[in-house]
Amino acid sequence: MSYGEEKLLQFFGQLLGVAIRADVPFPLDLLSSFWKSLLACPLDRKDDLREADILTHKLLKNLVDVKTPDEFNELSASAVCLSEELSGSQLVFVYPSVCGEEMALCPTGSRRPVTWENRLEFVRLVKDLRAAELASEDRMTAVRCGLASVVPVQLLHILTPRDIQLRTIGQPEVNLTYLKAHTMYQVGLMESDKHIQYFWRALESFSQDELRRFVKFACNQERIPMGQPCRASADLHIPPFPMKIAPPDGKGPPDNRFIRAETCMFMIKLPQYSSQHIMAERLRYAIHCREDPLSG
Repeated sequence: MSYGEEKLLQFFGQLLGVAIRADVPFPLDLLSSFWKSLLACPLDRKDDLREADILTHKLLKNLVDVKTPDEFNELSASAVCLSEELSGSQLVFVYPSVCGEEMALCPTGSRRPVTWENRLEFVRLVKDLRAAELASEDRMTAVRCGLASVVPVQLLHILTPRDIQLRTIGQPEVNLTYLKAHTMYQVGLMESDKHIQYFWRALESFSQDELRRFVKFACNQERIPMGQPCRASADLHIPPFPMKIAPPDGKGPPDNRFIRAETCMFMIKLPQYSSQHIMAERLRYAIHCREDPLSG
């Protein structure tokens, strides 16, 4: 690892720390093994390998599951050649790293064929290689250093890998029940109003991709924090909560108007549309025009 790479990893750790301190999820999906390694938790050699490298997982599983030498020879002959070091269709104790570099699994790996008798040793050594790569202790140390400059790392030990994952990058799925429970209605609006019911029914009909676009449209964040947005006082909230729904500015026929958002306030200005169809149509127009820089 070069000095530049180390500095970049430290900066990445600082970004994760800012996400935790500010309760603003960082929209980046990482392997579960990353969060385990960040907290120095042991990896699951089966589940973590399957998540990180499904092809290697399937190959090793097939090598373990074969019942006879003939089945092994057939598997070995039909296996994809993962290394230029292979002799014909014969597997040897060489395996590519996650970066594609050929790695000898033992001192004479390029000259040692994988046989029926030693196949389980080959499986174990490949798992050792992948586990070491996923743990990547030197690189995780750099990430922890960056994180420690923003968040007291001693406090992280009370969290599980899943806890810190949710606190840092949030959850890709939008939970409408959660969002609805933390919504405020302003300027005389009520949840029982007809157009408010149209609004929630329209969101219930949306796909997860459309719901994520709605969150981006409404508060300019890729994901909503997974922490409790409301504390002991009903007047104290963690941004961007609560979502607010208000009447539109100005006057005019509601069905001819468009939905507006004030992202800094997580506020939706919602016209009183006359039907469910118009509400859904206007919402879809809003969330898709959000991607157009000329839409205003």
